[in-house]
Amino acid sequence: MVASSSRMGDVSDHILGASAVIVADGAILLVRRGHEPMLGRWSVPGGRVEPGETLGEAAAREAYEETGLEVTVGAELWNLVIPAGDRAFEVHDFAATVVGGTLRAGDDAADVRWVPFDELERLQLTDGLLGYLVRAGVVPPR
Repeated sequence: MVASSSRMGDVSDHILGASAVIVADGAILLVRRGHEPMLGRWSVPGGRVEPGETLGEAAAREAYEETGLEVTVGAELWNLVIPAGDRAFEVHDFAATVVGGTLRAGDDAADVRWVPFDELERLQLTDGLLGYLVRAGVVPPR
């Protein structure tokens, strides 16, 4: 199931991206970025929306490519624009639930793991991620 039904692609100078926010048993699934921007930092799985994909389809595909897990995509939690030099990434983050697959780091993820909520502050996360997770009610405030 996919939360967004409109078809997307690149819009003007914004590169569209979608991410899956996957939570289970007091932990969140994070990937360690294997490429720039923010190489080596931990984030939710996600990436560029391919031509003809909806945002939700892209979030599910990226989750599978980076983690090996199949997910059902739910509601959009937030969206943001990330400046990157002469371009910007417009990223839409969706709640997602694991429905199958085997956990493994893949595609451009250097590592993947379930991180208990109380360990998030100890990791080097992508800029602003913890704040977005707290404001969306995904993780409890500290």
